[in-house]
Amino acid sequence: MRQIVELQQQLVPDLLDVMKKRYSILHQVMLSDMIGRRTLASALSMTERMLRAETDFLKTQGLLEIHSGGMRISDSGKLLLEQLEPFYKTMFGLLELEEKIRSHFGLSQVVVVAGDSETSMQTKRELGRAGCQVLTKVMQPNDVVAVTGGTTIAQVSSQLVTNTPMKTNWFVPARGGLGESLDYQANTIASQMAKRTGAQYRLLHVPDHLGEEAFASIMQEPNIREIVEVIRSARIVVHGIGDAIVMARRRRLDREVIDAMEAEGALAESFGFYFDRNGAVVHKMQTVGLRLEDIVKTEVVIGVAGGKSKGEAIAAIMRFGHNDVLVTDEAAALEIAALIEQEKQ
Repeated sequence: MRQIVELQQQLVPDLLDVMKKRYSILHQVMLSDMIGRRTLASALSMTERMLRAETDFLKTQGLLEIHSGGMRISDSGKLLLEQLEPFYKTMFGLLELEEKIRSHFGLSQVVVVAGDSETSMQTKRELGRAGCQVLTKVMQPNDVVAVTGGTTIAQVSSQLVTNTPMKTNWFVPARGGLGESLDYQANTIASQMAKRTGAQYRLLHVPDHLGEEAFASIMQEPNIREIVEVIRSARIVVHGIGDAIVMARRRRLDREVIDAMEAEGALAESFGFYFDRNGAVVHKMQTVGLRLEDIVKTEVVIGVAGGKSKGEAIAAIMRFGHNDVLVTDEAAALEIAALIEQEKQ
């Protein structure tokens, strides 16, 4: 396919430009569900006049539906995007990025979506959609799926759909709550995923950060022990990745602890643990939920994270060595690829 693309670029370069433009329009409309022409033109940095000509063409091809409230992609348009995705990734070099990262970290799969989720909400939605696709492919009947919190994993939950109800599956939070926005809590995300797939769920109503005495006391409760056993039996874990110091502050850790973590080179946070650039754990929290030994034993670990500033943090978690799949965006992937090249020199 790459050779065909290169030949087309030499012979009819305008053809690829038109394809990219129309693909981008359809893709943006799909991510937005329903969108007006002016908003779409602004998102794509196109004039309304140019966009009108393109959307009129896509409508005549049966790929777009235009209503009084805006435009929406048709089923034929969705099918076309799905079929074009490998070609699109080749055009933009995303397949090369995926393979470079996959082979370097020994992952089973890497998915890279175009854009930067830090600056584009549409890219963040696409990151969530890609995470959904990976998750639905690996889920089997009777699976327990543990999920962490965060804005990116919330995007996965908001777009998760299945063809048939998954009545024998369970969604559970990987750990307790951070005491922040309810929409991004692991409990909320687990319950939403279950409701959207017809699965079952259990909740863990405890704080994520506990002192030793509080931890020991809570673990004496039979109901807590029961849900923790379910969480630790998860076959699949879906997690986000954060900046270590940012997450430490959100957890309101003591200034002395944060200073010590910085001195030890803490760079990334995931599962409630803090890692340096080599993937070594530099700080553990007393948390009710998944432990490191549980993650090591988990059959499928899916990391979903993006944004240029998170490239180094994502690479650190991949060096931890227990992820199977990484779903990220182009901006983060380029940063990770640059780090890989530095290591080779």
